Formats: sequence, C-alpha cells, structure tokens
Amino acid sequence: MSEIGSEVLVIGGGAAGMSAALPASARAKVTVVDDNPLLGGQIWRAELGKIRSPEAKLLIESLEAGKITVINNAHVFGPDSYGRLLAESPDGTIQLKYEKLVLATGARERFLPFPGWTLPNILGAGGLQAMVKGGLSIENKRVVVAGTGPLLFAVADYLKAKGAIVVCIAEQAPAATIRRFALGLWRYPTKITQGTAMRIRLRDVPYLTNSWITGCIKSSGSSNAITATISRRGKTVSLDCDYVACGFHLVPSTELASVLGCRIEKGVVVVNEYQQTSVANIYCAGEPTGIGGIEASLVEGKIAGLSATGQTDAAREHFAERDKTRRFGKALNSAFALRAELKRLAGPDTIICRCEDVEYGRLTEFPSSREAKLQTRCGMGPCQGRICGAATEFLFGWEPGTVRPPIFPVKMENL
Repeated sequence: MSEIGSEVLVIGGGAAGMSAALPASARAKVTVVDDNPLLGGQIWRAELGKIRSPEAKLLIESLEAGKITVINNAHVFGPDSYGRLLAESPDGTIQLKYEKLVLATGARERFLPFPGWTLPNILGAGGLQAMVKGGLSIENKRVVVAGTGPLLFAVADYLKAKGAIVVCIAEQAPAATIRRFALGLWRYPTKITQGTAMRIRLRDVPYLTNSWITGCIKSSGSSNAITATISRRGKTVSLDCDYVACGFHLVPSTELASVLGCRIEKGVVVVNEYQQTSVANIYCAGEPTGIGGIEASLVEGKIAGLSATGQTDAAREHFAERDKTRRFGKALNSAFALRAELKRLAGPDTIICRCEDVEYGRLTEFPSSREAKLQTRCGMGPCQGRICGAATEFLFGWEPGTVRPPIFPVKMENL
C-alpha cells in the first residue's frame, strides 16, 4: 500500500478537476486522481491518445508541465478511519492524504427502462461514443440515437464522422419547448455557433421531436440487428438498426461527497459562493453541483481551486461568469425535463435492476428504495444502484438510499 500526500487533492481529471488544479498549483502541492487512463474526463475523453479539443489540450499540457502529481487508473472508493481517501489502482491501494479536497466527480447518463433495453447493442449514448473512441468500428453501422438533451446531437455528430449511418435522433422533448430554449441562446453566442455547425453536419439526419423509444426486439435474419419501435406524435414507427444509443440526460455523481458527509439536496451537492461544501475543507465543482455543461464546469473548477488555496479575491472575479453558466444550466434542465409518458414504458417483466435481474412488476409492491433493496436486492449489484437508482427515482419517486463505502467494487485484498 502506497501513500501520497498533498495540500490540495482533486478527485476527477475532467474539465472541472483540471480547471481547479491549475490555479491551486500556484500556491500549493496538488494531486489529481482520475479513474480513466488519460486526463480529459467523459466530455474530453481522449481518442487513442489524441485530444480533439484545443482547450482540453492546453489544460492537459499545462497540468503535465506543472508541479502537479497526476494519478490515472485509480478509483477512489471511500475514506479510512484516519481521514484519508483510499483508491484502488492496478498496483494496489493508494492512501491519499490532503489538507483541502476538491470533488470534481462529474456525471453519468440516465437510463430509463423499456421492453428490450437489455438486448445486446443497446447502449448509453455516451457509452457508445466512448467505445468508438476506444477502437470500436462503427463504419456503415445503422444507429438510432434516442433520449433527451444536447448530448444526443454531440453523439450523433461524432458517430457520423466515424462512418456510422445515423438513422434518426429521437428527442422526447416537445418541439415548442426546444424552440423556446434555442431562442434563449442569444445570450450564449458560442452555443449558437457550436449548435449551428453541428446541425449543418447532421442536416441529412431526421431530428424527431416528441419522440421516444417504446421497445426493441431482435430483428429476424441477423443476430445483432435490432428493430426499435418509436412513438412519434401518437403514431408508432419501427426502425431497423445495428445499434441503439439511448440516454435521458445526466445524473450528478455525488456518492463520494455523500460518504464524506457533504450535504446533498435534490440530487446535487450543496455549495456556497466559493464552491465550498458543508464540510469545511471540501470543495465541489462541475456536474455534482448541478448539470450545467462544460463552461459551468470550467468556471466552477477555477473558483474551487482558487478558494481552496486562499485566493478568494481572484475567485470572486469569476462569480458573474459562473452565474451566467448556471442560468444556462437551469434553462437546459427545464427544456429537456422528462415527460410523464416515459414512466409507462416498462412492462411487468421489464428488468429494472440489471445487476440483480429485478423486474418492474416486483418493484411496484414496495413504497421505498430501502424496502425494495431489502426484499429484492435492487441496487445492491456491482453498479451499486448507479443505473437503477436514477430510474426508480423517476418511475416511483423514491429517494436515493444511503451511500456506504466502498462506493465502487473493490478487490478484497485492497479493501
């Protein structure tokens, strides 16, 4: 077991984590710990070692050239009894000592169950994108992209650039709501430029609003082909494809913050104007404080890094910029709010908890996630409720259960 000490420890090597580490390193010894093999996080995930975003490239080069210790391939799974964090790496357990802690643990996709969603080649939208970046060939494969949020456009754009045939983008939000959201983007010219360029590249891809997947079955004649059924404005459409990339916006990853005693409200970590949590020496930035996009992550990370090292005057200079990104995040989440019809997709035999094979019909017997967990083991599998937890919260209104370490599966020898 190795031990690493730092004045400021940053958990997460994505946009928020890197943005926090850079200003903090001007005054303190900084360590960044990330579970990916390369820096960049989910939004800037490296493609075979190549960074596409110039902004990400600059941040990563600055980190690697500075006095910052970077630890990749390490999963932080909880604290020990001495106030240190424990991380599992390929070389064993790492004890992480710190004076100040910045949590930049990002977010994950929200999945909602529908009949057939456990079939092969039905993947998260961001998950399929990550697999392609990791080497999966998608050339000439037919892909239906479905769910909600701007991530659908980004995924479709990337997959098409890699040779995929994007059959359509099925967006559950109403067209009128999306138009109102788009009209409000005049305050964010960069977003308009990015969105317009993406839409031009996807001009031959049907964008179906008021549309959502109601089920998938295996197509006849091919072991991997899928027939996806889509509800569109009251009518049913069947589409043949090779992959379904489906995601219903994002869920903040707050498990580590919860284990460390930080206050969580409405699914996000509560922070003050300096990004400080309810625990005095812990700060939080990016998606765990609320889904707001990359610009919000960058500015929140910067404020957190400055504040953690006593540079409060410099941190205050970024408050107005952060407030602007938060207004965008609020508009984004409102525009792509999930519609009630999605609660009625699952049938009695539709699996909700994929780890423990728990079906929807069984879960309707229980009033809370705790009761369901005790009786069915729903949420007790390897993912620790990261997939079914968000789904049951939406479907049944259940509050998330108590988070306990280890927050990730860990080898007994390391635990």
